[in-house]
Amino acid sequence: MPTEDFKETVKQQADIVRVIGDYIKLKKAGAQNYSGLCPFHGEKTASFSVHATRQFYHCFGCGVSGDVFSFVQKIENITFPEALRVVAQKLGIPLPKATYSSPAEARDAKLRAQLLDAQERAAAFFQECLRRPEGARAREYLAGRGLNEETIARFRIGYAPDSGFLLRDRLAGEFNEEVLRESGLFSWKQEERPPASGFRRPEESESSRAGGEQQVPHGLAPVQNDKAKGNNSSPEAGSRKPEAAIYSKFRNRVMFPIANDAGRIIAFTGRTLATDEKSGPKYLNSPETGIYSKGRVLFNLDHAKEAIRKLDYAILVEGQMDCISVYAAGFHNVIASSGTAFTEIQAKLLGRFSKNAVVNFDPDTAGAKATERTLGLLVEEEFQIKVLTLEQGFDPDLYIRRKGKDAYGEALRGSQKYFDYLIDRARSHFPVRSAEGKDKAVNYLLPHIQRVPSRIVRDELAQEIAQKLGIDSAVLRQELRHVAATRSAAAVKTSAEAQATDAERILIRALASARQMQPETEPLSARDGAREFVKREFVKEEEFDPARQAQYVLRSEGLHRGLATESLVDALLNAGADLADVMEVPCSESERRMLASILLKEDEELSAERLEGAVRALRRIHLRRRLEQVQRELTKPGVADDKVLRNQLLLEKDRLSRALRDPNLAEDGLRTGAGNKKSA
Repeated sequence: MPTEDFKETVKQQADIVRVIGDYIKLKKAGAQNYSGLCPFHGEKTASFSVHATRQFYHCFGCGVSGDVFSFVQKIENITFPEALRVVAQKLGIPLPKATYSSPAEARDAKLRAQLLDAQERAAAFFQECLRRPEGARAREYLAGRGLNEETIARFRIGYAPDSGFLLRDRLAGEFNEEVLRESGLFSWKQEERPPASGFRRPEESESSRAGGEQQVPHGLAPVQNDKAKGNNSSPEAGSRKPEAAIYSKFRNRVMFPIANDAGRIIAFTGRTLATDEKSGPKYLNSPETGIYSKGRVLFNLDHAKEAIRKLDYAILVEGQMDCISVYAAGFHNVIASSGTAFTEIQAKLLGRFSKNAVVNFDPDTAGAKATERTLGLLVEEEFQIKVLTLEQGFDPDLYIRRKGKDAYGEALRGSQKYFDYLIDRARSHFPVRSAEGKDKAVNYLLPHIQRVPSRIVRDELAQEIAQKLGIDSAVLRQELRHVAATRSAAAVKTSAEAQATDAERILIRALASARQMQPETEPLSARDGAREFVKREFVKEEEFDPARQAQYVLRSEGLHRGLATESLVDALLNAGADLADVMEVPCSESERRMLASILLKEDEELSAERLEGAVRALRRIHLRRRLEQVQRELTKPGVADDKVLRNQLLLEKDRLSRALRDPNLAEDGLRTGAGNKKSA
């Protein structure tokens, strides 16, 4: 774990606006605030705010809040130490030597680092092989696909030679057997013992089922590289030899590296150059490993993310070759799902950069179904979607090679809106001239409408669909309401922040201001607090201390008791003087969200007049609540017969009523910020 000193050093130097701005688009929304679309829940109207001075974020939609580390940790789905390292690297701060809470944690972290290193070394090996004489056929294949040397170099495309041991021997000199097994680059005998690592062993690949890759090729011996004996890449290195044959999974294939959005290579896709039936699948992907999960990665996002941010939309294609061709044609905001079904995690990952997408999958039957699945998932994440459908028999790669990049650009501009695409498909599948056809078309479209989160948008879509299908819109809306009623929806609860009065918010801001100052060396006395709260004529402006004044009033009068913010106010009052960051005050998550929400709305200066007005308002609330309590007690059975108790309550009621009529408690002081002053 990193030291507390290092954490504070990074936090003090980190500009949370710049760090978060690397992930989502932020716009200035006030003197100290920036706003944008929340990356943690779907939304069309920006409710995510970042406070530049206090260095924290808060979403008024989903309620998440925190500092720069919690943001990176949440959005990257990583641990706190990893988030701290990411922020430090962004700032160029040298990392201290890592320490870990257990030997197992240290071992896993070390193995992950070695796996990343192994993928990098493998990519360099494949690039080297592509340039050699044995890579001639691979170079011909790439030239035939229209890729020039610049594109090949940018995507680090390479060639895996038709050998089971060249890559193995290259890496065995740098990594031990455990790393080779966990890398996803190699296969081994099926009867061999499982790996000792805590990571799950890679599943048997499709190629092994198709081509028997689990059997050791004839004449291939186990790894016996002497360099591996002295390798110190793990605690076990140098103490044992591999017990069975390990050989390359990728052979005679054009290799396409897969990188994460930070640009680190984590896996590969290999396209076979062989034509015999024992060559395995046409495309072979790395198995899932400790650093690679196919449902969490979007191919080319590392290259495309800046263009996606700038253009505010992404082009989503299905295959890696399609993606590379579209990118090479000048459309740099293109990404691919790498041949796997699009996942919710991928949608959220894309949503960090833009909520607009053009989906361009193959128009054949399988491609159309994949498009519908992807569209449905993106709709649920509140993306604005268009669909690009190319001519029959053309994928993006072939279309660009045959018709050129200008034709593809024209097709891109003619993309259909999401529901126009679905309505056209419904009309082509179910002729709407008959009642039966209309019924089938509506039943086809209703599940897609149901995925739309906004009820208003669903109603508008119902009218549009009714018009295009020639259906009575009232009937269709009735069906839509019936289906939409099945949508799961969490109960909406009014947050404590929404219940808080303006006066409570001002007092909380005043208490929080103490965390921006030098801690007091002496405890606050009643005299100190009273001195702050004398008539404004006798107080110099530079002496005004909102935190000291708020602390004195709340502690002496308890005006916050029974309010929605009582618990948070107590937490701020009881916070130690050594608390440097107000957002770290000991409280519940809901209270921390409330605090963040209040501090992000610091639109007006915290003046002495506003604070005095807030105190008067809380006093009125306190008096009214006590008056209501006295009135209830007067109506209780038996009180009328107890003359002593009744007289005490009537006197209390009269006292409270007179106090509420006191002009010094006028309500307009809080609204205008100019409270009434006592006469001298």
